[in-house]
Amino acid sequence: MKQEEKFKGKGIRKCRICGGSRALVRAHKLYMCRRCFREVARSIGFKKYG
Repeated sequence: MKQEEKFKGKGIRKCRICGGSRALVRAHKLYMCRRCFREVARSIGFKKYG
């Protein structure tokens, strides 16, 4: 690997809580998978509408 190469792509972004890289919520710089987001959404100030 060359020194100039940088890591890119979906694989480098991980969930802050469980470490998974699939179904990541990146909006508002959350970086959580959607499963973990559903568990903590109310405690971090999100409300469910509808």
